[in-house]
Amino acid sequence: MRYLPALLVGLALSGWSSAQARDNGQAVSPEIGRPIQAAIELLKAKRAGEALARVREVQALAHKSPYESYLVDRVLGQAAAAAGETATAARAYEAVANSPAAPQNERRQFLLAAASQYYLAKEYAKSADLSGRYLSQGGGDKAVRALHAQALYLSNHFAAAARALASDVEAEEQSGKAPGEEQLQLLANAYLRQRDSAGYGKAMEKLIAHHPKRDYWLAVLHGIASRPGFAATLAVDVARLKLATGTMRTAGEYLESAQLVLQDGFPLEAAKIIEQGYAAGLLGVGADAERHKRLKDLVARNLTDDRKSLAQEAARATGAKDCRTTLNDGYNYVLHGRSEKGLAMMEQCLKLGTGLRRPDHAKLQLAYAYHLAGQDRKAIQVYGTVQGADGAAGIARLWSLHLSRNGAL
Repeated sequence: MRYLPALLVGLALSGWSSAQARDNGQAVSPEIGRPIQAAIELLKAKRAGEALARVREVQALAHKSPYESYLVDRVLGQAAAAAGETATAARAYEAVANSPAAPQNERRQFLLAAASQYYLAKEYAKSADLSGRYLSQGGGDKAVRALHAQALYLSNHFAAAARALASDVEAEEQSGKAPGEEQLQLLANAYLRQRDSAGYGKAMEKLIAHHPKRDYWLAVLHGIASRPGFAATLAVDVARLKLATGTMRTAGEYLESAQLVLQDGFPLEAAKIIEQGYAAGLLGVGADAERHKRLKDLVARNLTDDRKSLAQEAARATGAKDCRTTLNDGYNYVLHGRSEKGLAMMEQCLKLGTGLRRPDHAKLQLAYAYHLAGQDRKAIQVYGTVQGADGAAGIARLWSLHLSRNGAL
């Protein structure tokens, strides 16, 4: 992946004449002035190859004054750029930028021209150096910043590229603008080339926040689930996020997800997952179609028993339940459309906290229940309280991004 900034690489030449040089107090000898003037006329006529040949006639002449050298390099750069000789143009423009005869107000402009031509010539380290000089001298053009970051990346200065890109991305976000997709791709790759998994994860999260594509979601979810220390019990939470973002890809994923929630005691959720798998054309087909049907039938039987159990709930003694059981029962009520009762049970469980080994996992379940109940703002609030280094906090961030993107805020 290469993020190529849209940048003008040519530099317009104003007309020149020996009379103008005299008016400026600069002397130009006829043996230099005549071919240079001829080259300028050829450039105006869009005959770059001929113009380049005329400039080269005087390029090797000895005893040029600083102003004559500056003039030759300036026209040489323009002719070479027009003729497609980028390396020659780059060196000429760099010489102009460094010339003591160059007007002070033009030097930064020629630094930019040199950096652009070096980039086209694939001399990325030189392009990064000169574009960096341009920026350090007060140049603030967004396209030049993009050129600088790209040149740093392509010259294998990944840490410097990441710093430059991260700064630009932060500035874009603070101004209320969405960073460009290619800009964020490059930032993610710059972190990846450094093996900076934390930085890569943050860049990918920015991609799904601003440009939520399926491939980005797949990469982020895989990154969280494969990170060292990831809690296996969070697999069901990853599955729920995959279902919400349309990133279930295989029959195996649908089956595993349905089995996980069935084991947790939620046959209605399992039935909905299986239904989605059939609708996606991944279940009920192929050599395993009969296996899919057996799981579907098992879930249906469990769902019948679950509904009977809910109908008898009023006769149960709820005081004997532990907090985990109360949390799951409350979630099950939400699944069956009795959100007010279910959410109250879950909130009470979280408030007491008795018997919860992993409160952050319980918060994920509560937040998802709020989402199912159509209360996404409340869900985001709860997701914002999730902590921990076992993957729970990452899942919560992703849910917040997803819900925010879909109009919850």
